[in-house]
Amino acid sequence: MVQGSWTTFFLSIALIMDIVGIILFFTGIFAPLSFWDFFVLSGPLLIFLSLVLWIFWYMAHLTVSEEELNLIKLRKVFTSH
Repeated sequence: MVQGSWTTFFLSIALIMDIVGIILFFTGIFAPLSFWDFFVLSGPLLIFLSLVLWIFWYMAHLTVSEEELNLIKLRKVFTSH
């Protein structure tokens, strides 16, 4: 996959999970259902689990400069002797 496609994937799945979680939560609150507790508890749980994808999306945007990469390579060369 292309480098930017992972960020799009994580972002889209995280947004979908957030939207579905909010819909489930408000359905449990406002709909007169006998099993409302399933919706009220599963909505925030889904939103909480989407945090993992938000973290992956954030980590995909981190960049390391060429200078830092060269310093790491040089340290390995000098410490191996």
